[in-house]
Amino acid sequence: MKPFQGFPAKTGYTPLPNLFITGLLQEIEDLAELKVSLHLFRLLYCKKGYPRFVTLGEMLRAPDMVKGLGNSCEESLKQALMAACRRGTFLTLTVAREGKPHELYFLNDRQGREAVGRITRGEVPLGEIAVPHSPPPPPEDSIFTLYEQNIGLITPLVAEELKAAEERYPAPWIEEAFREAVSHNKRRWSYVARILERWAEEGREGGKAGRGFEEDADRYARWLDERATPH
Repeated sequence: MKPFQGFPAKTGYTPLPNLFITGLLQEIEDLAELKVSLHLFRLLYCKKGYPRFVTLGEMLRAPDMVKGLGNSCEESLKQALMAACRRGTFLTLTVAREGKPHELYFLNDRQGREAVGRITRGEVPLGEIAVPHSPPPPPEDSIFTLYEQNIGLITPLVAEELKAAEERYPAPWIEEAFREAVSHNKRRWSYVARILERWAEEGREGGKAGRGFEEDADRYARWLDERATPH
């Protein structure tokens, strides 16, 4: 293999969510899923306007993606996309135009979830029908519901922290973090927040709560509580 000669002085960059690198990347074992995810990040970043999505056809026409998947490209691409959508990295819809299905792929962030919801409700007329292929996006108040069910009333200060956490962390992580806190009888948002931060830093498996983690999280929770207490 010929060694890479290095990047030129003027080269483009594609931003990646930090959580993809610190969290999801450690869970991806299939090389095709990783390749397709990185290409899809680039294609979505280059898109303009609203809603921002990439079609299956566009991906099949991307020479770098086709070359990277080798033989049986279309089937490999579909399998990799299915894996990435099951993981929750991306969302997908199929819209029908003139009787022909078109598969659309969105980043699973707040804007992407909003776009999928609006298209499905018919507020953005991209096609005759819209059929979700992945689980529907979580309701906007899901993290607030978890808080109310497991901790209590939401103050304005906590509401801002919950909103920020909802934008930063995947919905399954948030639900699992609440479950983890309840199982240790630590019904405080500061404890849940520390679990999520640990998972983002060390990976969901490496940051799993244990005795040492409980002590660390308790210290962090006390510090947050003291900071929030008026003097």
